[in-house]
Amino acid sequence: MDIFQEATNAEETLDPPDWADVGALSHRILDDAIAYLEDVRNRPVWRAMPAEVRAFFGASLPRSPAPAADVYDDVARNVMPYPMGNIHPRFWSWYMGSSNFTGALGDFLAAIQGSNLGGGNHAAALMDSQVVNWMKEMVGFPASASGTLVSGGSMANIIGLTVARNVKAGVDVRERGVGAMPKPLRYYASDQVHSCHRKAVEALGLGNQALRRIQTDAGLRIDIAALKAAIAEDREAGFRPACVIGTAGTVNAGAVDDLRALASVAAEEDLWFHVDGCIGALIAIAPKNRSLVAGIEQADSIALDPHKWLHAPFEAGCALVRDASQHRNTFAVTPEYLESTPRGLASGEWLHDYGLQTSRGFRALKIWMALKEHGVEKFGRLIDQNIAQARHLNRLIEAEPALELMAPTTINIVSFRHRLDGASEEKLKAFNTEIMLRLQEEGIAALSDTTVQGRHCLRVAIANHRTRRDDLDLLVAEMLRLGREIEAAIPV
Repeated sequence: MDIFQEATNAEETLDPPDWADVGALSHRILDDAIAYLEDVRNRPVWRAMPAEVRAFFGASLPRSPAPAADVYDDVARNVMPYPMGNIHPRFWSWYMGSSNFTGALGDFLAAIQGSNLGGGNHAAALMDSQVVNWMKEMVGFPASASGTLVSGGSMANIIGLTVARNVKAGVDVRERGVGAMPKPLRYYASDQVHSCHRKAVEALGLGNQALRRIQTDAGLRIDIAALKAAIAEDREAGFRPACVIGTAGTVNAGAVDDLRALASVAAEEDLWFHVDGCIGALIAIAPKNRSLVAGIEQADSIALDPHKWLHAPFEAGCALVRDASQHRNTFAVTPEYLESTPRGLASGEWLHDYGLQTSRGFRALKIWMALKEHGVEKFGRLIDQNIAQARHLNRLIEAEPALELMAPTTINIVSFRHRLDGASEEKLKAFNTEIMLRLQEEGIAALSDTTVQGRHCLRVAIANHRTRRDDLDLLVAEMLRLGREIEAAIPV
């Protein structure tokens, strides 16, 4: 046998030796997945992992092969029973969607097809652009606008704020850097703005001080008069006001800034108008509540998250930019190995020219399949349903003397706490935190906590198509029970 024959015999692949075995295992996995979702309501929202499960994740690097069925058994035993819990109907910690089965199938098919969405002339790239076009239509953006699918809200906001920086820099910042800008830029947002904006201005080389947090009114919306005063003050001090960030749904309490007023301020002051709509932009498709985000269509850029109220499996964010040329000019680079051709695979649009990733997953398919199955109108009704559920919880809290609201309920986020007579703020925090932790540990519900205007509170964020009103009735009843138990154990 010559050396060339040896090389041929030695060639390996990751494809299975027996596709029939793989088919049988795949059917088993699919059956288990259907049962997993079908039974989700009857399982704990969250549960702590026992020591032996934690130890499993400390195993050393595998050196030799194992049967695929054994590998799946490990996953079924050690991963699937201990989720974060966000697909459960009583998961209200933080703000997440609850996924959907068709979207999960889309993720599987996208992985099977294996396309890289950096661009090119192929079906996945066209679907990516189609889904972006659908997002533009949902929020009222013109067809001429551009956009890109990204990992989530943080990255979507970075995209929009980067375009804002480059447009308002007063210099070719891509070529010369932020140090060449004639005046330091200033961005403005409410004091309720998401922390990803701090990360964004830091990553953009502007520094945290470039983001001015403006005080909010009684509804936790940005104070327009205070915003105008800050802009004037910064101009007088030699800064260049560049961008105002409106929030369509704040993370603490779901407040929605007056987007129309912010659009007017941006136009008057020559500012870029960016809307962080990762929580609430898609209220624009909700028939009963769309007026809450009126003005979003006037933004220069919008960040939104299909993995929230479109319930796409993680991860799926979207950045939209009104001026497509400004968007592309911010990111486009054409190296010799990515030049377009008149025909063939490289004749399609290079989607990586609209963001930071050259390699991009096929995120569009899971969104596309779910929208095609259910239609956008159903997703709009589900948003209205979640908002109605939050108002139901709001009424339950107002009717219960042991509970108190801590912020107005505008959309689907309810901030509240259990009272404790005569307790200091410190003791109230410890008391409510204990209630929250016991709700989690007993598998009843997952809440998060936060601080609103200096006061600690619990937070229910209802972005779940599986939640029912009786889940919220149960939450209140269980909170009251736990409150009584914990209070009874407090030393007199």
